[in-house]
Amino acid sequence: MAPALRQNVLEWLQAAVPQVRLQHILRVEQMAIALAEHHQLSVAQAQQAGLMHDLAKCFAPAKLLAVAAAEGWDLDPAEQQVPHLLHAPVGAVVARDQFGIDDQTVLGAIATHTLGSPEMDAIGAVVYLADALEPGRGDTPQLHHLRQLSYGDLWGAVYETCVFSLQHLLENKRPVHPRTILTHNQLLPARRRQLTPRIAV
Repeated sequence: MAPALRQNVLEWLQAAVPQVRLQHILRVEQMAIALAEHHQLSVAQAQQAGLMHDLAKCFAPAKLLAVAAAEGWDLDPAEQQVPHLLHAPVGAVVARDQFGIDDQTVLGAIATHTLGSPEMDAIGAVVYLADALEPGRGDTPQLHHLRQLSYGDLWGAVYETCVFSLQHLLENKRPVHPRTILTHNQLLPARRRQLTPRIAV
């Protein structure tokens, strides 16, 4: 990632988000870089998406909905009920319009970092995992397991992190966006085959 672009993004973020959020963003950037390096993916794309994933995190609901309307998006009832869910795709719009990002891989990773997507690519998977599992999220045995898995089995980690997210939402009686379920279902068949023990014949 070009140093000048990174500096511009950091200056913008310093004015747009609280310090605690900025520290989270920087940890996501670092974990995205580490995962990309480990899995031999584009470090530049992972870094850009990691650094810019929360550009719209602190936007007011009315602003999120206004951007969605301007972009012509059809909103799911969950997004209408909880506009904060829009901060990821709106963040991609900010990256495009504010910083001139036109790399669809980077924009897609920003847009899907919260809910996932059945169509997301490996850079999207890296940023999804980095956002959910960066060290500031805690140090429970489950998070430790997911972090280890993310370096050994990228897509297996996405599946298990998606399950972790769904469990959290259901336990706290919060709306579940259909895209999270679609992400889960997209990854489930491969995960099922992996977990099914071989039967000797």
